[in-house]
Amino acid sequence: MASRDRSGHAVVLGASISGLLAARVLSDAFANVTVVDRDELPTAAAPRRCVPQGAHGHGLLAAGHAALAELFDGFAADAAGLGGIPVDIQRDILWISDGRPLRNAESGLRGLCLSRPAIEGYVRGRVAALPNVEIRAGHEAVGLLSTSDRTRVTGAQVLPKGGVVEHLAAELVVDATGRGNRGPTWLAELGYSTAPEETVDANMVYVTREFRRTRGDARHAAIVQSPWPGQPYGVVAIAVEGDRWQVTLLGCGPGITLPSEVDEFVAFAGRLPDRRVYDLISGAEPLGPPHRMRLPVSVRRRYERLTRLPEGFLSVGDAMCSFNPAYGQGMTVAAAEALALRDCLKRGREGLPRQFYAQAARLIQAPWEIAVGGDLRFAHVDGVRTRKTNFINAYIGRLYRAAEQDPVVSRAFLRVANLVAAPPTLFAPGIVARVLRGSRRPAPTTIQSPPRVRQLVE
Repeated sequence: MASRDRSGHAVVLGASISGLLAARVLSDAFANVTVVDRDELPTAAAPRRCVPQGAHGHGLLAAGHAALAELFDGFAADAAGLGGIPVDIQRDILWISDGRPLRNAESGLRGLCLSRPAIEGYVRGRVAALPNVEIRAGHEAVGLLSTSDRTRVTGAQVLPKGGVVEHLAAELVVDATGRGNRGPTWLAELGYSTAPEETVDANMVYVTREFRRTRGDARHAAIVQSPWPGQPYGVVAIAVEGDRWQVTLLGCGPGITLPSEVDEFVAFAGRLPDRRVYDLISGAEPLGPPHRMRLPVSVRRRYERLTRLPEGFLSVGDAMCSFNPAYGQGMTVAAAEALALRDCLKRGREGLPRQFYAQAARLIQAPWEIAVGGDLRFAHVDGVRTRKTNFINAYIGRLYRAAEQDPVVSRAFLRVANLVAAPPTLFAPGIVARVLRGSRRPAPTTIQSPPRVRQLVE
């Protein structure tokens, strides 16, 4: 869109990755865009207080890599310049599912190993450089402005640190304030119904430590050993900038405990089914303190099902749908939502929330089904297990066994997991035949959980 065609003011609440990507596409349609965030935003790539998950390993899936390349010219080269490692998702990453490593092969699925703070810092820098975007740190969103009949949001109330509430008039307000957002409360204050919610509590906990990375210490740029019902513990190791390995221990279940002291952390990794992460870090230099987190409940707010919505306001990212981060979908879904918002804006601003929520619901459906279906494999997770759910989970178990030897099955699964292909593609006749043929090998013996350790992740 030419700059002369831009008009009006848009306000984005939250300088998260979802908020920054929303601001990027809004800058093409609005004359001015203001992004506010209650945090003091770092000038360098560093974890920040309001993004507690930032110090843990993050995955940029193939669909997310493609979306960022579309939104930012030169993204791939810039990311490499920051120390990011470009990868082929199937060739360069070791995926271990249900205790079985998926077969490595060239896939054409492009990914990136780079820390969350580095990705966010890069996106923030590119957005801040746009001439019609202003980012205000230390400003907390405290409410909305609306017309007297409350049918349209006309701006946001913002509280600067140590100041008084300011009113920012806007034609569009985007809530990107994350899991703890107050969007539902603000809408209720305007007389709107609360959106139906779907929730899943996987009881996931994780602890991350960093280790020095040296040239040639591993064949793969990342190792992902996922928890599964036969072994509710896993580990993820990702090579990131600064010659570091970000290594995260995961546990899924009530009362799960994980170690944080480096010796116990390393020893714990050695008791997992695949010892390659242990081999990687057992002699490596530990860097910095551990980072602990207990995952909040995953929530999907179904705004598309509301019969009444105000014009001029919409939610994105975790404010609309927060995923179990073990599946690495958050940043990629945020990027996909930004592209959806761009497409909706091209059709006009009137009715924008309803258009956007309908399109976002379609793109969220697949990653939500993947995450929820995976969580429901664990007996402790509450949820409705239909015949379809049980059938799909049984089939996925067989698919993992086949993918250990068959690179075609492995590629089909990773295309779905990376949000490049829809889940029904796993049931294409050719893939089903390969799964049935390849899964005749016996499943691995259930492995006993490692003994509990003293530290309880809080």
